Amino acid sequence: MSTAGGFDWERRGHEVVIHHHGRRAAVLRGARASEFLDEVETGDPQLLMARLTGNYKRGNEHTARRHPRNSGR
Repeated sequence: MSTAGGFDWERRGHEVVIHHHGRRAAVLRGARASEFLDEVETGDPQLLMARLTGNYKRGNEHTARRHPRNSGR
């Protein structure tokens, strides 16, 4: 198991379970689990787990989307 900025993961047989602040955020199986195990050794675990769980837009990205200048009109 590894910990990185609120994220931790554990391997359960052929599955990888990713937790964020103690709550299960994702379960990876098969090829995605294998890819995760390869990437977590070479890359940034924080960024990888945030990307896989969709938990990477937590700042001004949500606010900026609603701004009138960014409405696309």
